[in-house]
Amino acid sequence: MTWPPFLINAVLAGTAIAVAAGLVGYFVVLRAQVFTGDALSHVAFTGALAALALGIDERLGLFAATIGVGIALGALGGRGRADDVVIGSVFAWILGLGVFFLTIYTTTNSAGNGNAGVNVLFGSIFGLNQSQAVAAAIVAAVIVAVIVAIARPLLFASVDGAVAAARGVPVRLLGYCFLVLVGTAAAEASQAVGALLLLGLLAAPAGTAQRLTSRPYAALLISAGLAVGEMWAGLALSYTVPALPPSFAILAVATGGYALALLRTPQPRRVTSAVS
Repeated sequence: MTWPPFLINAVLAGTAIAVAAGLVGYFVVLRAQVFTGDALSHVAFTGALAALALGIDERLGLFAATIGVGIALGALGGRGRADDVVIGSVFAWILGLGVFFLTIYTTTNSAGNGNAGVNVLFGSIFGLNQSQAVAAAIVAAVIVAVIVAIARPLLFASVDGAVAAARGVPVRLLGYCFLVLVGTAAAEASQAVGALLLLGLLAAPAGTAQRLTSRPYAALLISAGLAVGEMWAGLALSYTVPALPPSFAILAVATGGYALALLRTPQPRRVTSAVS
């Protein structure tokens, strides 16, 4: 069986995005920063629409907005962590700003149409070309490399920030670095599942992994593995049943996996392995 080019591109980009989202998502859940991930997913929508309205590359808007706002949230919070009050204060405004840029794009650009906003919100992984798929793989490789490099001190800072700081771990710097990773993952993953559904890809595999093991490094691998498996299953389901949007299929599989883990282990396991 010969796969069509669009499916090959979707599998390549989806696999790369899933690995990155699974690794970053584990720390998002461990650090209780799910709200931050949700906020940055909406920032991705606004950044993409701002770029389209200004006539520049959509990806530039995605990355500039998510990374920039992620750093700003860390600066306004404590120890490089985003504060929920700060996030809540700007959450709705950011989404409203995205609608504003969408209006500008559709009214001033003769080629503009509402599908631009729909693609950003709900993803268009089957519409990625080869260069976009390769770019997704490169970005994911960078994210994975950084995660591997900082995993140990980031785990320590996530589990007990005060003790980590007392032992000389650069907790605040790690916090900023992590927010940049979340922003980068959000910008990249929004192409696959969309800004509105991105949070599920960050949280569901990680939440499942946290209920399957208390060992952080094992949980990281499980989270990434689950994300990839759920991505493949969702793509296969959507390809087999064309009426199912790929973003819905991917998140349906991810949510189903989390639901099964939740029934098996209602409470997440505490991290027991030493990370210091």
